[in-house]
Amino acid sequence: MQTYLISIYQPAGPPPPAEVLEPVMCDLADLQRDLIDAGAFVFSAPLCPPSTATVVRVSDGDVLLTDGPFVESKEFLGGFTVITVADLDAALAWAERMAAITTLPVEVRPFQA
Repeated sequence: MQTYLISIYQPAGPPPPAEVLEPVMCDLADLQRDLIDAGAFVFSAPLCPPSTATVVRVSDGDVLLTDGPFVESKEFLGGFTVITVADLDAALAWAERMAAITTLPVEVRPFQA
C-alpha cells in the first residue's frame, strides 16, 4: 500500500456563490464517505486563503517572520486529502473523481517511503 497526497488548486479571489459551491461540497462529502468505506481515507482538510499564511525563515540563528504566502500565485492550494491505496492507478482514479466534482486542477503525489 502507498500513501498519496491529493491536492486541490483553486483560483485566487472570492469563492463561488453558495448556489454553486454547496452542491460541490455535498459531492465532495459523498466522495469522502466512499473513501472511508473503501478503507482508503486517512485525512482531509480545507485551507484558509494564502493571505492568512506566515512564512518562517531562520538565517544565522535569526528568525524572520513574513506575513502572506511563500509564493504569490494566481492559483493556490485550497485543500487536500491523504489516502492510502494499492497503487498510483487507484490514487488517480480517486483524484479523477475529485477533479470532476470540483472542476479544479488536482495534483497527486506519493509520500516518500
